[in-house]
Amino acid sequence: MNTPPDSQRPEPRPLKPPRLGVGARLRAYFLAGILITAPISITFYLAWLFIGFVDRQVTPLIPEAYNPNSYLPFALPGLGLVVVGVFLTLVGALTAGFLGRFVVRIGERILARMPVIRSIYGAVKQIFETVLAQQSNAFREAVLVEYPRRGIWAVGFITGRTEAEVQNLTEEEVINIFLPTTPNPTSGFLLFVPKKDLVPLSMSVEEAIKMVISGGIVTPPDRRPPGVQAKPQVSAATYEDLDVLREKDRAPVLVSKKD
Repeated sequence: MNTPPDSQRPEPRPLKPPRLGVGARLRAYFLAGILITAPISITFYLAWLFIGFVDRQVTPLIPEAYNPNSYLPFALPGLGLVVVGVFLTLVGALTAGFLGRFVVRIGERILARMPVIRSIYGAVKQIFETVLAQQSNAFREAVLVEYPRRGIWAVGFITGRTEAEVQNLTEEEVINIFLPTTPNPTSGFLLFVPKKDLVPLSMSVEEAIKMVISGGIVTPPDRRPPGVQAKPQVSAATYEDLDVLREKDRAPVLVSKKD
């Protein structure tokens, strides 16, 4: 039996996607509605809780003669937040002058003589100065770190170059790495990692933080060129029966484990 050549064979018809039933469509619409409204609702709810908490703490401190809630039949939402913002702005303006800086120095000298308070105040002040400074680089770059063992990778953030005693004790140049936890990135671990063992990521710090908070559900796209994407830079292979010894020339030597 002669078979027709490929050019004469009829082209296969593209398969039509299966039509969804009424129940499947309603379910898809319901999930789409949740996906759209849930983030907005949760954001507004958390903002409302924060504003209400500030109002409850600050509004009672306002003298009754200057409190608008005393003259209105309803409470003004956000009044306490506005008062806090005005107060902080005035404090910043006053401390910017010579007299304000002089008062601040006297206060810091008094706190420096208190055994427990001075440690807490110094640490808190240093953290706020680092995070709230203009053009702050508290988290400078997102990187991959091989942690907690070989073959497992975690997202970390560069917070600065290691200096002083830790760097002097280490032969290689090491970098300060903050390794956050999921879903609360305010806690984590401080690691001192050799610079050559870090793998820089092209994603921004904000995108990496979202990825950590979501537990990997929100993953930013790879914006590198396709040619770079096709070339892996690290390996997840582990050697359970081998130890890796690092020589001064940084050439890995594989040797069998001793029983």
